[in-house]
Amino acid sequence: MKVLLAVSGGIDSMYMLHRAPDLFPGASLAVAHCNFRLRGAESDGDEAFVREECEKAGLTLFVKRFDTSAHASANGISIEMAARELRYAWFRELCREHGFDAVATAHNANDNAETLILNLLRGTGTKGLRGIPDHGSIVRPLLGVTRDEIREWMERHGFEWREDSTNAESEVKRNKIRNRVFPVFAEINPSFVRTLGEDIERIRQTDDIADDYFREAAARIVKHAPEAASGAILEISVPGLLALKHWRYVLWRTIEDYSFSAETFAKLCELLDRYRTSPLGTVTLSGKTFQSPGHQLTARRKHLLLTLR
Repeated sequence: MKVLLAVSGGIDSMYMLHRAPDLFPGASLAVAHCNFRLRGAESDGDEAFVREECEKAGLTLFVKRFDTSAHASANGISIEMAARELRYAWFRELCREHGFDAVATAHNANDNAETLILNLLRGTGTKGLRGIPDHGSIVRPLLGVTRDEIREWMERHGFEWREDSTNAESEVKRNKIRNRVFPVFAEINPSFVRTLGEDIERIRQTDDIADDYFREAAARIVKHAPEAASGAILEISVPGLLALKHWRYVLWRTIEDYSFSAETFAKLCELLDRYRTSPLGTVTLSGKTFQSPGHQLTARRKHLLLTLR
C-alpha cells in the first residue's frame, strides 16, 4: 500500500509523520506539502522545515506552491475554501501520477468536534452531524486522538513542529469555536472532545441505518436521467413517496444536493401534506413550482420533476 502524508509542519501533521510507521504498518510512505503563500516568510519557513524533516526521515517529498488569494478571487470563494480546493485537487493529481492508494490528513478529535459544532450552528442534516466527512481516498487516522494527547506525545519525544500564527486569531469561525467556545465546554466537561467524538460515532452508525432505508425507498420511487420523463434530472413518484412512513426524510435526502432552502422545502412538504390528507381532488399539485439557485422542482399530479432552471 502506498500512502501520501499531507504534512503542513504543524503539530498535528508532524505527529502523524512521526507515527506513520505505526499508523500504516508496512506501507510505502511519501509526504505532500502545500505552500499556500498566505503568510509570507512564515509559509516559506514551514516548507523549509518540512523539507528538513523529510530528509532526516528519508521520505520522498512533494511540494506545491499555490497562488491561493488569486484562486479565491477568481472563483468568488473564501481563502479557506480556495486552499481546500487547491490542495485536494493536487492530492488527486499526485495519486494518479504516482499510484498512491490513499492520502492521510492529520485531522484530529478536536477538529472533528469543531466541525460538528460549526455544522450545527449553520444548520445541517445528518451528513453534517457525522463530523468531518469521508472524502474518497482520503483517510484520517487521528480522529480518535485529541489535540492534548498529540501535544503530550510530541513534547515527551522531543519532536519539533511549526506554529501557525493565524491559529491564535479568532476572526475565522473555526478559531472562534476553538479559542473562545471550547474552553467554556472544557469547564463543563473536561472530556467533552472525547464525548463529542463518541456521539459522532453513534450518529454515524444511526445515519448508516437511515441511509440503507433511504436507498431502498429511493430505488422504488425515484427515476434518474435518462429514465426520468420530460428531460428531468430526476422524477419522484408522488403516490410512492407519500406511501412511505418517513416520506419527508426520503424527499429531503433525494433533493438535498440541489440547494433548496429549508423554507422552500417546508413549503413543499406543506403542499404534499395537504394533498395527502385532503379529500380526493380538493388539493391539486399540478403546476406548483419550487426553486433553488440552480434547479426547479415542478409538481405534477403523480410526479415531482427536478430540472435545471
